Amino acid sequence: MTSSFRRLLAVAALLVPLAAAAGCAPAETTPTDAQATCEPGALPTLTDGTLTFGTDQPVYPPWYLDDDPASGEGFEGAVAYAIAEELGYARDRVTWVRVPFNAAIQPGPKTYDVNLTEFSITEERRRAVDFSSPYYDVKQAVIALEGTPAAAATTIAQLKELRVGAQVGTTSLEAVSEQIAPAAGPAVFNTNDDAKLALTNGQIDALVVDLPTAFYITSAELDNGTIVGQLPLGGGTPEQFGAVLDLGSPLTGCVSQAVDRLRDAGTLAQLEAQWLASAGSAPELR
Repeated sequence: MTSSFRRLLAVAALLVPLAAAAGCAPAETTPTDAQATCEPGALPTLTDGTLTFGTDQPVYPPWYLDDDPASGEGFEGAVAYAIAEELGYARDRVTWVRVPFNAAIQPGPKTYDVNLTEFSITEERRRAVDFSSPYYDVKQAVIALEGTPAAAATTIAQLKELRVGAQVGTTSLEAVSEQIAPAAGPAVFNTNDDAKLALTNGQIDALVVDLPTAFYITSAELDNGTIVGQLPLGGGTPEQFGAVLDLGSPLTGCVSQAVDRLRDAGTLAQLEAQWLASAGSAPELR
């Protein structure tokens, strides 16, 4: 047997199990072959018998209410407990930890099993973390103060000469940079609270956030805030929120299956109608 033939046999031996594993792995959302069996209530979680969710601090309506994710109030709070139930974890077997938005999607060990903090699924983020199947399709929206030039804008071109900001590390900031492309560049803030303060103080003319958050900010937080309009989705796959897990997590496939079952059963649509109904429409900027 020649050395070349021996090498071919060795490669073939490696490819067979890899091909078999790839054939049964869930699509796209599961970049690892090390999948859990999804036995209800007995997944390989950080703490045996407990499912740990992570989210930012503070968190805001309509995603969470009163900065209390454990209440299950708000869209993502309700989705988290629905996922937990699908995975076999009762409410008393669910715990929460707080993780800053940017830290939650950095490479390295996680303090949570699953994180729901309006994380849009992007290929860049996939290099550092896993994503579940998407649980919400989202649009970005522009908000401003009534009576200002930004509030009167009806096109994206009219925003280009204005000062437009967004929270660091978000797809809202990407939308400012790529879709609006203001001449002065985007204004970047650590949190939406910082950005809202800059808006009210006149440091920026407009702020970009996801559409449900825009409805909440303009209806409950800014007395004279208004939604200028929503940015178009463009072609291809819409922007979607997914639950974040550690890169190569054995739970990714199980969480994706739970999300898929919730979608197929109409549960996600029901929760969206319950918590995000006010985010139904806004004029689209062109």
